[in-house]
Formats: sequence, structure tokens, C-alpha cells
Amino acid sequence: MTEPNLLQTPLETLPNISATRLELLGRLGLRSIGDLLFHFPRSYEDLNDVRSIAALSTGGIQTVQGEVVEIEGRSLSDGRQIVSVILSDDGKNYLEGVWFNQPFAAKRFRYGQRLSFSGKPKWFRDHWQMNNPRVQILDSPSSLPQRGGVQGGSPGIVPIYPLTEDLRPEHLRSLLRQAIDRYASHLVEVLPSSLRQKYDWPTCAQALRDVHFPPTLSAAARGRRRFIYEEFLILQTALALRRREMREEGRAPVLTTTPAIDARIRRLFPFSLTADQDRAVAEICRDLAADKPMQRLLQADVGAGKTAVAVYALLTTVANKYQAALMAPTEVLARQHAHTLDRYLAHSRVRRLLLTGALTPAQRRDGLAALAAGDIDLVVGTQALVQEEVRFARLGLVIIDEQHKFGVHQRARFRRLGGAGVSPVPAHRSDACPTEPHYLVMTATPIPRTVALTVFGDLDVSIIRQLPPGRQPVAARWEPANQRERVYARLREGLAQGRQAYVVCPLVEESAALDVKAATQMYAELCAGPFRDFRVGLLHGRQDEKTKATIMDRFRKHELDLLVCTSVIEVGVDVPNATLLVIEHAERFGLSQLHQLRGRVSRGPSAGQCFLFAEPSSEEARRRLRAFLRTTDGFALAEEDMKLRGAGEFFGARQHGLGELRFGNLITDADLLRAARKDAFELVAGDPGLRRPEHTLLRAAVLERYGKTLDLAEIG
Repeated sequence: MTEPNLLQTPLETLPNISATRLELLGRLGLRSIGDLLFHFPRSYEDLNDVRSIAALSTGGIQTVQGEVVEIEGRSLSDGRQIVSVILSDDGKNYLEGVWFNQPFAAKRFRYGQRLSFSGKPKWFRDHWQMNNPRVQILDSPSSLPQRGGVQGGSPGIVPIYPLTEDLRPEHLRSLLRQAIDRYASHLVEVLPSSLRQKYDWPTCAQALRDVHFPPTLSAAARGRRRFIYEEFLILQTALALRRREMREEGRAPVLTTTPAIDARIRRLFPFSLTADQDRAVAEICRDLAADKPMQRLLQADVGAGKTAVAVYALLTTVANKYQAALMAPTEVLARQHAHTLDRYLAHSRVRRLLLTGALTPAQRRDGLAALAAGDIDLVVGTQALVQEEVRFARLGLVIIDEQHKFGVHQRARFRRLGGAGVSPVPAHRSDACPTEPHYLVMTATPIPRTVALTVFGDLDVSIIRQLPPGRQPVAARWEPANQRERVYARLREGLAQGRQAYVVCPLVEESAALDVKAATQMYAELCAGPFRDFRVGLLHGRQDEKTKATIMDRFRKHELDLLVCTSVIEVGVDVPNATLLVIEHAERFGLSQLHQLRGRVSRGPSAGQCFLFAEPSSEEARRRLRAFLRTTDGFALAEEDMKLRGAGEFFGARQHGLGELRFGNLITDADLLRAARKDAFELVAGDPGLRRPEHTLLRAAVLERYGKTLDLAEIG
């Protein structure tokens, strides 16, 4: 950090910077001093391997110092122009530097000039040669630097920056030198001195110098890691503050689970809970029985039974005469949950409401009135649940399913369901509802540990890995295109035996830009051809909610045999009779998506089969498909998916509302993330409001970055 607003100083305040150069910097998003100072190199070239010409070898980057003994420019037979500059360091051995189609390069050199060439040497005919070597001038500091070389001096560590056309690296480095010389002394320290001493981090100013003008590669790495740690510390401190605020200042209803309540709930399930489910239930019940708001993430592998655990928590709340809400990201999933609850509670007195955007105005008005009056015990809905007009009488628990599809901003707003969203209760009432409900967020998309520490870092975690007894594995095969008819024959055989199937396409409609089969096209082809004797339905996200609900209901009732769809069925859809799955253009889906889609089959006693049609054009896509076929462990696949696609794209949205990390990488910098998290939580435990003088600047940085996102304004 710097003094207030110093980092926002426009770049035009630097001396001798032209309008043309400002425009080029703007293309890179560099408009202020802060943008420039924190425009870090993407890599470095180590030019410290200085050798005599006689000692050169093929392989890595090497540097030679010598005298120019020959300069030549000529045209080749294919029309290309070549400039050749020959160095010698002993009069016997020679190194040729070659530039293609740069006729002006010859004018930059003179006979007898002392230069260093850095590059990867190769043996050509009877001498060593380097193509487009990096050049440094050794005998004339006033001379112009060549091809990004550092003016004067000796070979060393050269940063490689993200650039744009016509912006030369030496120009960027010159501006960086000015900015650091002018502003480094004004940099202030966000890191408390105790943490700087603990890790022996350089000061902020020194770290910037080491990143941009490193004396060694280790100094550059240390400077960068210092900023990564600082970035992680700010994030983890924000999460620690939010966690403490919820636990220390929030008040929630005490929802106890008696043996009678436990027995009554378990009788509703036509199965016994697994050991993992029982453990998750115990953790949730312990939280519900406290007067602090539960803040827990329930993470389950596909098919591991998180819904049963959620139902247990919902019914525990209702048994304590409080209202419970279950929110899903899509109407398809909300209706699936409502259907599941209807099945479990068919003969109970629990009053239920499905609140979605598909309700008529009259239905919505009546439902909201019943909810506010306390005449509804359990409500299932989409984001319609967090509209301003929604009011609860006694809200005790909020469960948010597939929470990653909402994001952190929405989760911060969900807490108001139990605050501003609760109807006033007379102060004399002994059963007055506390201002905060308990919160359980859940996902069946296994989350890599480092992502969980950021996106869900303020939550306690329960994990369900164990699949219910009798759950059959899904056999997955990557099929060549010429086997399509054989696959269709297998589907027809299964449908004729009374099974159901999905055919999943990546697009709703055909795209002129992509050679990809779309759901609408596939639906027409299958209805008219290989499945004309079966009942085929079409489901995709562009249909209105009523149409989607009708189609899903028909498929669930086996009024349809085959459902052609997009990834709208990715989560939550539970039709035990559907055991066959075809995924078209599987290379276009992420690993987690593929795993979720595979989880739609084998949800009953019969084994499922999954057929992939894919023509991957990249090695990354082939690795993804091979990983999918290799294991059914969703947690292992999640880690692999993050390695292949990057953490920012893991859920398809950059950093899920927490903002893109500027320096850190959740994969390669996991050690720093864990260290920063431990330090942040210890720091907040010792100074809950960050009121000590040594924490003032860290507190300001946390509020500036995450105050609004995580609803931390009151800490300021």
C-alpha cells in the first residue's frame, strides 16, 4: 500500500512520457502508478551463465561477451532479409548473432563495439550461432539498448513482462525505474511487523525492487512471494473477521435434537444413513443446539446423500417450531427438492411451500402472506426467496444448495433473511426469534481444498464421501464416432427393458461458429430416426419454467423414455430409473461437469452406463477425459480439474465474487495460502477488531477490498 490515493496517481505525471506510450500502456490496463508498479513479470531470463565462446553448448540460455568483428546484411533466395553480427572473445572463436527481416538492426552496431549476446546457441556449419539474441552494450552506457537489453552494466536477471505490440521492454523498464525511484519511499506496510519478522519478508519497497530489478532469481521469487502472502493474508483476515462476527455477535435460536425427534425423522427415510451422513448430522445438530448461528459447508460427492442430511436439518428446525428455508439456484433443482420432501413428508403435518418465479401473482401473494404469518413451516425456492417482500415469522434455518452457483455476494445477503426479512416480534414474547437464522450451505460439486479455504473460508466443513450401500458404479466409455449406431442400439435395448436415458448436448441451438451438435438439432434427429419408436423429450435452459417443470415431471413419471437436454440436469436431478447417459462433445465440458452428469445415472439399484462422444483438439482436453474415465472419486477429479483449468475457472466464474487474485495462484502457492490463513485467524483471535496500532493498515486494506463483499462494514 501507499499513502492515500498515491497509487491512483495517473501515469502522465511521470516525466517525458509520450501520449503514444500512454496509449500503449493503456492497452495493458496500465493507467496509474499502482497499475505500473504491480505489473509483475511473467517470468525471468537468467543471463548469469557467462561463458567463453569455446565453452558454449547446446541447451539453455547462455551469455557471451565479445567484440564485434563483422557486420553483414544480405537477402536470402526466399526473399527474407538477414542481418548477421559476429563476435569474438579471443580472435579464434566466433559467435554469430542473426536477425531475420530486421534490416535496420545493422545500423545499431559498429565494428570494435563490446557487446554481450544472450540466447540459446546452436552449432551452424563451422561456428556457433544465436537467433535474435538479447543484446547488452558493455562499452558505451550512453548507447541505445538493443532488443530489450538493460542499458550498460553486465548480464544478469532480465524480467519478461506481458507486453503489447510496439511497446518495447526497455521502455517499460525505464518507466518502472522512474516510478520506483519516485514512489518507493512512500510505500507503507500492510503486513504487521510481527509477521514480517516471522518470515523475514523484505519491506514492500524492497520487494518491488527485487521483483522488477532482481539481483538474483531467488530475490525475485522472494519479493513476489511476499506480495502473494500479503494478498492471501488480507483475504483470510476478512474471512476470519466475518467468521468471528457471526459466531461472537450473532444470536440464533437454540434448536435441540431429542431422541424422540431423531427417531421421528429417521422413520421417514426408507434407508439407514451411512456413517459419513451420521457424522455430518451430528456436526450439524451440535451447531443447531448452540445460540450462535451455524455457519457450515456440507460438501458431498455425487450421489453420497447430502439431501437426506439437509432434510434432517430442516425437520429438526421444524420440530423446534421454527421455519426453515431451502434455496436452490434453478427452478429445476428447487422442484426436485420439493418433490423429494413431498415423498418423505407425504403423511406428515409439515406445512410446505414451493416459492419460484413460476407462481401466478395470486399464488405468490397468498404464499408470502402464509409465510409471514407463520402458517408455513418449510419453504423451498430459488432466488425468489431473497426478494424484499419475503418475510418470515420465525426463521430458524437457511440451507443454500449448490452455493457456488450463487457467489459470495449473494451469501452475504442471505443472512438478512433472518434479520431485515423477519417480521417484528413483540418484545414481551418469550419465544421472540433471534435476528440470525442458522446457515448450512451445501454442494455436490467437490471443491479443491485451496478453493474451499478462499470461497468458503469462513465456514466449518462437513464432508460426505461414502456412497449409500447398494449404489452401483457407473461404467463410462469413450466411444469413437463410428460406434454411434452401436451405442444407440444399446440405448434402445435398455429403453425396451423399461429403463430411461439422457442425451446431453453442450449447446441449446446450432452455432455457426462451432461445429457442435445442439440439443434442438439432436432432438429432431433422434425423434425422426433411431428413437422414433420411443417417447423423447427436450429440456434446456431457454425454456420457460413451466415448460421445464412439465417436462421433468413427465420424465420422472416415466411418461418419457429419453430426455435430450443440456447441462441443465447437471445437479440435483434424481430419477432412479434413468440408467443410461450419452454425452455429446464431452470435450466441451469440465471435469466437474462430467462427474456431475455421470451422477445422474445409477441412482437406483441398477448399474448405470455412460457413453462419451468426443473429438478433443487439445492435449488438455484429452487429459481431462482420461482423468474422468480413470476414477469416480469426485474429490480427486476436482483437484485435477483445477490443475487443468485453473482455480479461477473452476466453477465457471472468476473467483466466485471474491475478486480475481492479482498475485497468488491457489495451486502453486497453496503453502502460502495455508500459512496466511493460520496467521490471519490467530491475529483476529488476539485482536478481534484489529484495533491495535500495528494492525491499522491491515484493517484498512481488508475493508477496502472485502468490506462490501463480505458485509464487513460494521468492523470499520
